[in-house]
Amino acid sequence: MSVLVEVWGDYASFNRPEMKVERVSYDVMTPSAARGILDAIYWHPGMRWNVDKIYVINPIEFSNIRRNEVKSKVSASNVRSVMNGGGGTLCIATSEDIQQRAAMVLRNVRYVIEAHFELVRENMTPSDSEGKFCDIMRRRLEKGQCYHQPCFGCREFPASFSAWQGGEIITAYPGEEKDLGFMLYDMDYSDPENILPMFFHAKLENGVMNVPRRDSGEVYR
Repeated sequence: MSVLVEVWGDYASFNRPEMKVERVSYDVMTPSAARGILDAIYWHPGMRWNVDKIYVINPIEFSNIRRNEVKSKVSASNVRSVMNGGGGTLCIATSEDIQQRAAMVLRNVRYVIEAHFELVRENMTPSDSEGKFCDIMRRRLEKGQCYHQPCFGCREFPASFSAWQGGEIITAYPGEEKDLGFMLYDMDYSDPENILPMFFHAKLENGVMNVPRRDSGEVYR
């Protein structure tokens, strides 16, 4: 069963992996980011979200900003050392490690996510069913409930959400086609020792980005 979820926010950053230090966003929300929003609203081990389409409601608009970041992180070896009673530190001195980085982000974004879920039967209990999952998702959308705050690419860009209220979805680009190039699809966790990114050739047709199935042959590793 498909669901339609409207999401919107002031800023978004779906960072291109090929742009190393400086953050540059894709033109449109990636499928993995859309799935992350759905998981934030309702996740269950007995189901898995699959994004089918992303409708671009507001025109694509970029903005350049500067963000304060830290250039280092607490290492795992320091954590193990402290846990075992040895030396080390579990903090980062912001005054020493802070640095400014430029970012090209999206602003005033609004999308409609069309998605469906598939059952993961080995993780289901006897009381679980497709109808139960649909009802829970519907109620959570109506009440605005989520497990954690959904975001557009990073936590400082929160995403508001609601169920699509019905009717025709009017996009920002009717009658237009736009080649978005290769876009990050998701991460392949089938081998925990060798996690690989997956990509697909994204296109915007009439303001809608169709997302292929993982096993369709249109997704590349």
